Amino acid sequence: MSKRAKIILSTIVILFVVILLWLGKKNKKSVITYETEKAFITSIEKKAVATGKVIPLEEVEIKPQIAGILDKIVVEEGAIVKAGDLIATVRVVPNVSNLNRANGVVKNAQLSFDNAKVQFDRNKSLFDKGVISRQEYENSELNYNNARQSLYNAKSDLDIIKRGTTSGLGNAANTSIRATTSGMVVEIPVKKGYQVTQTNDFNAGTTIARVADMTQMIFEGKVDESEVGKLVRGSNIEVSLGAIESKKFPAVLNFIAPKGTEENGAVQFKIKADVTLDDKYFIRAGYSANADIVLEKKDSVLAIKESLLRFDKNTEEPYVEIREGDEGNGEFQKKTLKLGTSDGVNVEVLEGISPEDEIKIWNKASNEDKEDDK
Repeated sequence: MSKRAKIILSTIVILFVVILLWLGKKNKKSVITYETEKAFITSIEKKAVATGKVIPLEEVEIKPQIAGILDKIVVEEGAIVKAGDLIATVRVVPNVSNLNRANGVVKNAQLSFDNAKVQFDRNKSLFDKGVISRQEYENSELNYNNARQSLYNAKSDLDIIKRGTTSGLGNAANTSIRATTSGMVVEIPVKKGYQVTQTNDFNAGTTIARVADMTQMIFEGKVDESEVGKLVRGSNIEVSLGAIESKKFPAVLNFIAPKGTEENGAVQFKIKADVTLDDKYFIRAGYSANADIVLEKKDSVLAIKESLLRFDKNTEEPYVEIREGDEGNGEFQKKTLKLGTSDGVNVEVLEGISPEDEIKIWNKASNEDKEDDK
């Protein structure tokens, strides 16, 4: 055999041995040894999360007492006002029919007044001369005074129709829209030139501005019907705002709606809570917020991670597997558990295991096993 043939044969033999070794290692089944964890003592809180917003406790809508065109707005959103401060002014646009009627009433009242004045002046002169009695004189004086008052009333009514106000009546018919409470102007939903209507028995009227006390805020949100039965008025809760990160505001639950509303197939109940503000932060009305409400709390209880649980296919009872014997034999025994309160991460164990038991971590092999699989 030539030297070249020996080299080729040796190469083939080496490759064959390498392939056999590789196939043998690949087909070798490694024994999986699972890692374990033990139960631990901890505190568990079961919470409900209510979504909603923060709004002022008191918010007042400022409406006009007369219809017309918004002539001027003298404040801006965010301004601090006191009760009685001017908010806006309204320019009255008289109704033609009412204006014509009022003009007619004034003319008739003027005629009556002129006639009563002539009679009064004549009777006064006759009374001074002793021609007529005192009673006749006093009757003419009364008619004269009544006619004068009727003329004054008719002119006042005409002024109100024309300008929205009249002298001598104070603010009874005023085109100046003033704040009825103290606070911050949080919204002005109208603009100069808007037509506004007055508040009366048949019309709510146009809102000129909204004034609110921004120092007293409440959380208003909704909770599901499955959790509302566990809520208690007076409970302490925590409110977190989407606009302010890493800050929770304490609050006290003060209202739970007696009637729910159906939304997307689920019944929701409105709740309200008084929020304690922090002077470092300015809370704007309408911030979206979440409220963490503690439904149940247990201290110093035996618990395990919920990820360790399995459920029996037939009975649906929860169970774990406990290591039996030495650590290396890989044998585990099934243990049915009785569970208590859960916070979504940890769950209380009432019966079934002890703090010394080693619980299998499912689908997680040991570090040695991982290295062998590479």
